Amino acid sequence: MPSTPDKNAIETILHERRVFEPSAGFANKAHVRSMEQYSAMQRRALTDPDAFWGEVARELDWFTPFTRVLEWNPPDAKWFADGQTNLCHNCLDRQVNAGLGHKPAIIWEGEPVADGGQPEGRTLTYSDLLQETCRFANALKNMGVSKGDIVTIYMPIVPELAIAMLACARIGAAHSVVFGGFSATAIADRVHDASSKVIITADGGYRRGSIVPLKANVDEACAMLTKRENAHVDHVVILKRTGEAITFDELPAAQRAGKRDHWWSDLTRDASPACPCESMASEDLLFVLYTSGTTGKPKGIMHTTGGYMVYTYLTSKLVFDLQPERNDVFWCTADIGWVTGHSYIVYGILPNRVPSVMYEGAPNFPDPGRFWDIVDRHKVTQFYTAPTAIRAFMKWGDEHPLKRDLSTLRVLGTVGEPINPEAWMWYHKVIGKERCPIVDTWWQTETGGHLLTPLPGATPTKPGSCTYPFPGIDAAIVNEQGEELPPNTGGLLAIRKPWPAMLRGILGDRERYVSTYWTRIKTKDGTPYYFPGDGARMDEDGCFWIMGRVDDVINVAGHRLGTMEIESALVSHDSVVEAAVVGVSHEIKGTGIAAFVTLAQGVNPDGDLRSVLRDHVAREIGAIAKPDQIRFTDALPKTRSGKIMRRLLRDIASGAKQMGDTTTLEDYSVVAKLRESEEG
Repeated sequence: MPSTPDKNAIETILHERRVFEPSAGFANKAHVRSMEQYSAMQRRALTDPDAFWGEVARELDWFTPFTRVLEWNPPDAKWFADGQTNLCHNCLDRQVNAGLGHKPAIIWEGEPVADGGQPEGRTLTYSDLLQETCRFANALKNMGVSKGDIVTIYMPIVPELAIAMLACARIGAAHSVVFGGFSATAIADRVHDASSKVIITADGGYRRGSIVPLKANVDEACAMLTKRENAHVDHVVILKRTGEAITFDELPAAQRAGKRDHWWSDLTRDASPACPCESMASEDLLFVLYTSGTTGKPKGIMHTTGGYMVYTYLTSKLVFDLQPERNDVFWCTADIGWVTGHSYIVYGILPNRVPSVMYEGAPNFPDPGRFWDIVDRHKVTQFYTAPTAIRAFMKWGDEHPLKRDLSTLRVLGTVGEPINPEAWMWYHKVIGKERCPIVDTWWQTETGGHLLTPLPGATPTKPGSCTYPFPGIDAAIVNEQGEELPPNTGGLLAIRKPWPAMLRGILGDRERYVSTYWTRIKTKDGTPYYFPGDGARMDEDGCFWIMGRVDDVINVAGHRLGTMEIESALVSHDSVVEAAVVGVSHEIKGTGIAAFVTLAQGVNPDGDLRSVLRDHVAREIGAIAKPDQIRFTDALPKTRSGKIMRRLLRDIASGAKQMGDTTTLEDYSVVAKLRESEEG
C-alpha cells in the first residue's frame, strides 16, 4: 500500500498547491456551474440513485420503458433491467427523427496529406451515418449474423469502423474491437475467446506514412485458428482503404464451400439503406473489449446496453460540457480499439448531437504540428488526449501550437494515466492560453466511463489531481478491510456502490471476474468493494490523487513509494521531458528504483546529470526515493494508446532475457535500444 506522502515534496511538485478556479464567464454558461450544484447532484445520486439515474435515462429513447432502475446483489448489478432500447437508435435515429439529420455526426481525416498540403477527409451527417449503418447492418444479416453473436472488428480509424460498431448494435450483435496495432496472435486469441465467425477489417491503414498490413494480419490469424479446436472464421469483410493488393483466401473445403473474403463495397452496394433496430433488453451484451498487456489469456470485459448508454451519455455531456447549440466540435485522439474511443468517440458523443472528430494517423505526421492543424481547421472546442502525447508535444516545441489558431478550444481533457504537474501546466498555458479548464479524468476499461473527474464549470482543479468523483460514484481511500484512511495517507482506491456503466463480468470466466475485482477489499461484515487495482490518496480538500497501479508501488527498505511521485519529481527538473520508474531487485534494500528518462533537446546525457537528477529527487521527496539506476533514452516503450509499458521496463532493468507479451507495443526498436543503454 502506498505510504503517507512527504508534505513538503507535494508542495514543491504541485507548484505550492496552486488551485485553478473555473472562470465566471465559463461557469455561467456551463451545465454544472458551481461546487454547490455538484454537491447537490452527488448527494442525490448517492442517496436516491433510482430517482437520479432514472431521470437521466428518460432523456434517451426506450422502446419499452423501464420500471426498475437498480438491482444490486454484490458483485452483480442490473440497471434498467426490464427496459428495452437500442444504443444505435439513440446515437442516430433519435437525431434524425428530431429533424436534425442534416447535422454533422463524424468529421473524419485520414493521415495522408496530398502534395498541395490538403489531407483526405469526409464529413458524415446523422442521416448519412444512419443510411450507411443500415446498409452494413443488412450486409451482416445476409451473412447470418444475428442477435447474440460477437463480431470481431480490426480496422484503422475510419468512419467505417464506427459504422461497423453501430451496425452490430443495431441488429443486436455484440462487437469485439481489436486494436489495429495488435499482431496476428493477439487477433487469433481474441477471435477464439469470443467465438467470432465474422471479422471486419481493411486492406491496410496508415501510420506515420507507412501502411499497416491489417488484412495480412487477419489472414495469419485465420490460419492459426484453423489449428485450434472449435475455432474457425466463416467471413472476412475487407474495406478498401489503401488500394494495396491483397490475397482473397478460401477456407478449407471441410469447413464450408465458397469464398471467405468479401469487399465491403460489394456487400453494401445493393443493400437497403433501411434496417429496423433490434429491441434490446438493457442488460443484453453490447460489446466485449479485451484488456491489453497481459501475459496470460486476455480478459474479455463485458459491457451491456442500457447502463453503459446512460452513463456515457451523461459523462460526455457534463465532463466536456457538450452543448450542440454552441456548435461544439469534440475530438478525442484515442484509438477506438481502446475503451476511450468506444465511450468518447462513438457511444457517448453521438447521443449528445455534437460532431465527433476521427483522425486516422500519428500526431507527428507529416510534422509535429498535425494535431494543432486539425484543431485549427475543424474549429475543435473540446480536445481530449493522453499525458504521454502532451509530454511529446512539449518535447517537440511550443512553436507548433503557436503557429495555429487554437482560440476555439473551450475544454481540455487528459486520459490514460496520471498527468504530471509540469505537463498539466504546459497544457494549461500553451494550449489552453490559461482560459480553458482541464478535466483530468480517471477511469478504465472496466468502468465504461469517467469515475473521478472535474466538471469544468464547477470544480477547482489542481495540477496532477483528478479531483472529485463523478455524481453517483462512491469512491474512497481504504485499507483491505474497507476502513477509510485519513487525508494524505496512501491506500487502496475503492468504489463502494455500483454505477450504470460498470463491467458485468469477464467473458466466459466468472471466477476470474470475482477474484480480480471483488476480493482484495472486503469490510468486516463481508461486503466486497470494487478494487480497480490503483493506489491513491485523498487530500484535505477531498481531491483524489492517483499514485499508480498497486503493483507499481515500490517497497524500498520498508518504505512504500508510488512510482508516480518519483516520476513527477524527475519531470519537474528542467532537463527532463518524460520519465518512467519501476522497481528492481536490490541486494540490500530488497527493491531498488530504476528510472528511464527522456531528456529535453540539447541536454547532454552524462554521469554528472545522473547525480544531479538523483539529488533533485532526494530534495523533492526524500533520500529514500533516489533512483539506483538512471537510464537515458530517446523514447519509452509505449502502446499506441500512449501507455508506458512498465512491465517491459522492469524486464530491461532486471536484465531479463525474455520480454513476455509485446503485442501491444508500438515500436519494438525502442526496447532494443533500451537494452543497449548504459545504466547508472
